[in-house]
Amino acid sequence: MKYSEETKELIKRIPKTDLHCHLDGSIRPETIIDLAKTENIRLPSYTVEGLNDLLFKDHYDSLVEYLQTFDFSCAVMQTPESLERIAYELVIDAQSEGVRYMEIRFAPQLHINEKMDMKTVLEAVDRGLFRAQREFNKRTAVQNQLEPPFAYGIIVCALRSFGAVSDYYANFMNAHPYSEPKTIHSLGSLELAKGAVQIRNDSGLPIVGFDLAGAEAGNPAKEHWQAYQFAHEHFMAKTVHAGEAYGAPSIFQAITELHADRIGHGYYLFDVSKVDGAIEDRQAYIDDLVQYIARKRVTIEVCLTSNLQTNPSIVDLSNHSYRHMLEAGLSTTFCTDNRTVSKTTVTREIMLALEHFDIPPRKLKNAIIYGFKRSFYHGDYLEKRKYVRQCIEYYETLTKGTLFES
Repeated sequence: MKYSEETKELIKRIPKTDLHCHLDGSIRPETIIDLAKTENIRLPSYTVEGLNDLLFKDHYDSLVEYLQTFDFSCAVMQTPESLERIAYELVIDAQSEGVRYMEIRFAPQLHINEKMDMKTVLEAVDRGLFRAQREFNKRTAVQNQLEPPFAYGIIVCALRSFGAVSDYYANFMNAHPYSEPKTIHSLGSLELAKGAVQIRNDSGLPIVGFDLAGAEAGNPAKEHWQAYQFAHEHFMAKTVHAGEAYGAPSIFQAITELHADRIGHGYYLFDVSKVDGAIEDRQAYIDDLVQYIARKRVTIEVCLTSNLQTNPSIVDLSNHSYRHMLEAGLSTTFCTDNRTVSKTTVTREIMLALEHFDIPPRKLKNAIIYGFKRSFYHGDYLEKRKYVRQCIEYYETLTKGTLFES
């Protein structure tokens, strides 16, 4: 179904969240070029058109190929000034399309070098985010409480596996010459969890969640159990990339082994062929897992465009498993994943969903409001409830009398 420009403008205006947005995948191409030239970093092209043709492509052969684009973006994120600028610009771009709450995620260990330790990295990103928040919240409509303010949180990402992809990781691997790679990867995650908790507690930075990213195949989530257990014991919320390139067992591990509050992607949740043949009744296994996720309201961070790029088998977005998520009544929320790599916005993700799936007004409202309700909001419970209520009321005001009034 095609919608009018007026409808698109309404979707752009309504208050939205982006709970799954990678900082290093959401850098303005112009900024990548500018920083690369300033810091003498080699790029495959120094024009926006060239980067879009050679790096930020419309389709990739696999998730692994998709992830290779981050080598170039991370290269321009190795100074406090660059991190602050990139974070600031990301929020400005998100605010311009109605995003009122964001959780920006990235792997601090990719940016630790002789100039920056983990605390310096996180502080630099927070300065950019906070500056954009402060500017937005000075608006008259926000000050007069006619509109909800902008808020954000930071999610730190551990990597399922890594090589010498940064100064920090190279030194970390060299410091453990007698350990198996999987052991080193697990230790890297635990070190990040300990650092994030201590920095959060000591500085008050809005580090609201812990994540695990990277290629799923061959890198089971349960190998990072210690890191997640530490985060869990220190009251840090948890999300896990799972079901993006692997099946229901990966999601099951994320929930049962890592205490996941949310799931990143979850695309292959319903795919029987992705379930281990050792499980006698694979369909019953999936059905039971889906019901568990539904009852526990484990929210799935849906990234339609990103999945279409990394899973060539989808072919058409109508085939996306989001259809099954809707039918099962799961808690879902629309996310960009990587605004630059996927050339998308939250507004675009919602419009794609409306055009390819049957989403009544009530279900659309639920999906958008779940983003606020299931956020890892930096503040106490009562503050969050007040903020969510303000966002709901603003949504209802904007949609009143339209085809999206619920």
